[in-house]
Amino acid sequence: MVDSCGECESCRKGEEQYCHHGHTGTYAAIDRYGQYTQGGYSTHIVVTEDFVVRIPDGIALDAAAPLLCAGITTYSPLRHWGAAPGKKVVVVGLGGLGHMAVKLAHAMGAEVTVLSQTLKKKEDGLKLGADHYYATSDPETFTTLANTFDLIVNTVNAKIDLNAYLSLLAVDGTLVNVGAPPEALPVQVFSLIPHRRSFAGSAIGGIRETQEMLDFCAEHRITPEIELISANQIDEAWERVLASDVRYRFVIDIGTMGKE
Repeated sequence: MVDSCGECESCRKGEEQYCHHGHTGTYAAIDRYGQYTQGGYSTHIVVTEDFVVRIPDGIALDAAAPLLCAGITTYSPLRHWGAAPGKKVVVVGLGGLGHMAVKLAHAMGAEVTVLSQTLKKKEDGLKLGADHYYATSDPETFTTLANTFDLIVNTVNAKIDLNAYLSLLAVDGTLVNVGAPPEALPVQVFSLIPHRRSFAGSAIGGIRETQEMLDFCAEHRITPEIELISANQIDEAWERVLASDVRYRFVIDIGTMGKE
């Protein structure tokens, strides 16, 4: 995000990501001058100072890069819905977004549970800060954990049975989507009504909150698990993404662009 109108209610509140006129994305968006933005895979970028954040000392640039995407995308809903000591938080999916959600929720003091299709990443999840890890392929999981959690952060981009996951929420619990599957996800209203549950969505954070997230990560020594690759490894990396063979974010060394 490199610009917004700066005048609407959301922008005045420091929530530029919800600009009423649409914020300007870093890459492939049309800016206020009618030009396409070309940041993201650049060696240099020009941006108004209101959209600059400071990378704290102690966070290397390669580790900082995913914080500006996965980091803020998961930090924002965790902060908004009050992940804190005494709260029980579920992270659905342990991928690029999910592994950051686990680290952040743990650092905020919440009791963290990971729900994944299988237990093959259980060891990773526990090392990252999860207190519990369950397989959603086991039907007993949804019976055992019914009416338990305050917040569920769904990070997956695949279609899931939302009603089954909503059944895991306690009274006044919220399921928030940060993953964005292309197809519709049906919700039965009686998955919500009897326990006053909520189903929500969340985007990235505003610039102020992004800086807060970076400072929080520096304070708690939180960085993503990354694999640094050169430009000539991008095709191979993409195939590994499709095969779910990533632990847990690829970062491209932009200095290798245009080199063999």
